[in-house]
Amino acid sequence: MIVSLDFQSDVPIYLQLRNQIVIGISNGTLAPGEKLPTIRALAQEIGINTMTVNKAYQLLKQEGYICADRRSGAIVNDTYQKKRSLSKKTSDALKVVISEAKLEGFTESEFLTICRELYSGKS
Repeated sequence: MIVSLDFQSDVPIYLQLRNQIVIGISNGTLAPGEKLPTIRALAQEIGINTMTVNKAYQLLKQEGYICADRRSGAIVNDTYQKKRSLSKKTSDALKVVISEAKLEGFTESEFLTICRELYSGKS
């Protein structure tokens, strides 16, 4: 599994890892039912503490993106329930992104064009 972390970022490492895995699931790089590396193996591969990987995996498990147990390890959840509504956390984060785009001078049309490109994976 290829993970790209920015150790200079203000975003905590466990959250960057969580985000990379969510993106991988979303774009099909990580398929439903696919087994993820063990906590120890992933931590060693990317050079971070095992507790950091554990925290990311626990968050992903709470959110329903993965399921994990001691016998089979962590796998991408193949029965993920699509809610068809944004969580409050996601909605709040999106409000901030929209506000920043407005302050940077983007029109609604320009912003939506960027969103469409990102959503379709063209950018």
